[in-house]
Amino acid sequence: MTIDRSRIQIKLPDKVKLIIDTLNDAGFEAYAVGGCVRDSILGRIPKDWDITTSAKPLEVKKLFRRTIDTGIQHGTVTVMYGSEGYEITTYRIDCEYEDMRHPKEVIFTDRLVEDLKRRDFTINAMAYSDKTGLVDEFDGLSCIEKKEIKAVGKAYDRLTEDALRILRAIRFSAELDYTMDEELRNAIRELSGNLSKISAERICTELVKLLKSDHPEKIKEAYELGITKVILPEFDVCMNTPQNTPHHVYNVGDHTIHTLCEVDKFKSEFDDRENRILKLAMLFHDFGKPEMRTTENGVDHFKRHPEVSEKMAAEIMRRLKLDNDTIDNVKALIKWHDYRPALTYPRVRRLMVGVGVDRMEMFLKVRVADILSQSEYMREEKLNYLKELEDKYRKIVSDGDCLLIKDLKVTGKDLIELGFTPGKVLGDSLKALLDDVIDTPKHNDREYLVDKAKRMLSNL
Repeated sequence: MTIDRSRIQIKLPDKVKLIIDTLNDAGFEAYAVGGCVRDSILGRIPKDWDITTSAKPLEVKKLFRRTIDTGIQHGTVTVMYGSEGYEITTYRIDCEYEDMRHPKEVIFTDRLVEDLKRRDFTINAMAYSDKTGLVDEFDGLSCIEKKEIKAVGKAYDRLTEDALRILRAIRFSAELDYTMDEELRNAIRELSGNLSKISAERICTELVKLLKSDHPEKIKEAYELGITKVILPEFDVCMNTPQNTPHHVYNVGDHTIHTLCEVDKFKSEFDDRENRILKLAMLFHDFGKPEMRTTENGVDHFKRHPEVSEKMAAEIMRRLKLDNDTIDNVKALIKWHDYRPALTYPRVRRLMVGVGVDRMEMFLKVRVADILSQSEYMREEKLNYLKELEDKYRKIVSDGDCLLIKDLKVTGKDLIELGFTPGKVLGDSLKALLDDVIDTPKHNDREYLVDKAKRMLSNL
């Protein structure tokens, strides 16, 4: 990829241009900076537009009607236009870092190059304005051309300042499909242990971004550089667990990586939330295998590994401070990922109840990704089975079969009027009626259910 520097012209959003022009007209320098410049050069649509300026925070506040003191002690003010916010940060020099994440203090400067010098990677250390054009003091453009992640200045210094940059390097590598230069890789190997001092929330954000990228297989590089040993040691155990069975050709860790890539092929079918759930489910789905591995006559077995994987996944996700919705959905997919019911309609309906009807589309993709990441032994039979299961699932949905208590033609109130007492007996009775209907959908008839409920009541 060769870029003609002289022809680089970034179309700034109107409000970004207005902010920069306002600062310029007041006698200050101002530029779009960082990821928005990088993404614009790459032809991507930036998610955020950050602006850097020679104006001090109070000077910025005087120029704009609505501002928020986002991090004014570090030079950042957010300018508001309606519901949209644009962060403006004064050129600054970061002093000594106290927690491998934040500088103890910052010194404001009037030199753009000093501000760019403190940034993490060369591709993120470029600035742009219509007036000046591209400012690329650290040759970030060459790194874009070479598809390379390289630290600004000495890699060891940048990673020592902020340990989260270790994970950011891998994440950018995965999002952009870039390689990390050798100096950066060596610094990561040496300093990866410092990630233990970074908050779980920050670790989780970067890990999820890596998994959701177009190249989730880069997690193997995180393993090779010692990153997962610190943030996800369970993955390292999987990388060292063989699968000596005709059904597999990879160890547990490599199989996991392949499933991440296979499920990624379906990302266009799901929204961002569902893609996060799918990627995490694939990452954790076999974490219980090392613990459950047994060997008989040279063949490995992993009986009951889904329930152990589910438990481990829940513990890890809580450790990473993931939200309850994500945890619940990932747990359900892991719990059922290896379940193969008989292909009868009652059994498929029960599977749908267990997995959750709203999770079935994700469940099917989990199963496909898992199968395609195994050996070719019985692959055709497995895929044919899955296709028949999917056909039955879709017919059940099309027919509108009752799968939930709320869809029964009788309610708890109806049973109370028949003489049932509110409490456990009432709940168990509704479940018994649902079991009947799941086996025989035509039984979801009010007259039939009332009659059956009366008989159940008489036997209490």
